[in-house]
Amino acid sequence: MRNETLRHLAIEKLKAIFRRNGYIRVPIEARRKMQGRKYKKGYEVRLVAEEQEELDDIRIALTRIGLKPGKPFAKGSRTIQPVYGKEAVDFFKAMISK
Repeated sequence: MRNETLRHLAIEKLKAIFRRNGYIRVPIEARRKMQGRKYKKGYEVRLVAEEQEELDDIRIALTRIGLKPGKPFAKGSRTIQPVYGKEAVDFFKAMISK
């Protein structure tokens, strides 16, 4: 398959997973200005994987579209795949608005 096709398939996979139960975390700018470096929250997208195979697919898809997956962590019986940075948040916001 061509790279363009693989990228398109990766985007569709991520879009479906995000719409199912993903979410975005953004900092509160007023609080950031008030507290400065003490306020640690940053930009983050969280994708929820129900099983290891799905987590692997998420990580491959993220890499294919040029985003760097963070370290996954357990939350209940599921695994969360975080993606950090404003670029990731902007990408997912644009992707789901289409």
